[in-house]
Amino acid sequence: MTTLNQYQPAAGSRILSVGAARGNLVVTNDDIAGPINSSDEWIQKRTGIVTRRRADRDLTLIDLTTEAAREAMERAGLTGEDVDAVIVSTVTSPYATPSVAAAVAHRIGATPAPAFDVSAACAGYCYGVAQADALVRSGMARHVVVVGAEKLSDIIDETDRSISFILGDGAGAVVVAASEEAGISPSVWGSDGERWDTVSMSRSLLDLRDAAETARKTGDASALTNPDDKLWPHLRQDGPSVFRWAVWSMAKVAREALDKAGIEAGDLAAFLPHQANERIIDELAKQLKLPETVTIGRDIKEMGNTSAASIPLAMHRVLEEDPSLSGGLALQIGFGAGLVYGAQVVRLP
Repeated sequence: MTTLNQYQPAAGSRILSVGAARGNLVVTNDDIAGPINSSDEWIQKRTGIVTRRRADRDLTLIDLTTEAAREAMERAGLTGEDVDAVIVSTVTSPYATPSVAAAVAHRIGATPAPAFDVSAACAGYCYGVAQADALVRSGMARHVVVVGAEKLSDIIDETDRSISFILGDGAGAVVVAASEEAGISPSVWGSDGERWDTVSMSRSLLDLRDAAETARKTGDASALTNPDDKLWPHLRQDGPSVFRWAVWSMAKVAREALDKAGIEAGDLAAFLPHQANERIIDELAKQLKLPETVTIGRDIKEMGNTSAASIPLAMHRVLEEDPSLSGGLALQIGFGAGLVYGAQVVRLP
């Protein structure tokens, strides 16, 4: 592996390839409607989701991440020795430390490349691309593997009507590489911490610590060993607040990203928003006045909301369905818990 200090700053960077890994279980709306007292019709009308992919117990987050990274590397014609950094965006790592990225770097043969995780929820992939772009343009790397990956089924309360029924499992990866021309525009990213708890875990590690102390004193450890217990951390959201914020605030962010790229909506080949909700996707497309010539990523219909994985998975799907989009411009925008957001225009691999 070439040492990082041997590289010269690059004029730009671009995405060379994209890879994907999807949960091995297909879960229909009928499969999950009972616990939330709902129906297939209600879920489709509210979200646009028909099925979602989830991973069984034996298919881990690291497995999904590695599979997606390997496909992206193979499509780019790279081996592990060519990889100068690995960035994994996730909020569902089974470990607070070590990072998922370090394990994946080892599995793909990229050791001793630097590897680290990013916790920016549904904007995590865009955050990872922004950092990879900066690493490449600064000369610190030539090839960076960026993966958005989630196993959200690990943190689902099946009885929760606010978010549980939309969540899926998967990973999407890209290779960001040096380029003579910019294939990734300046990123627009930020946060709104005033609404920090709009999407959050129902319980914190401090709650679990207190429960462990209670279990030690009483001898009853059932709450610590039963994931179905309400003490177990589950994802929650204030759906109406998130919807309003995404629809009205993210349209402005998307327009700013187009302005920074020096293009108009009509110049796009594709629009790849975070797959949060089909109604949000439709409203953003409407506010951006996207012409019919722009392909809109709609991976949510079959995958559900996969948080940090949703944008690269949507990219993978649109390119599989229409390879002629390759080389065109795409606006990608992620937004979620924090509340955080990130967007950039990229040239499709």
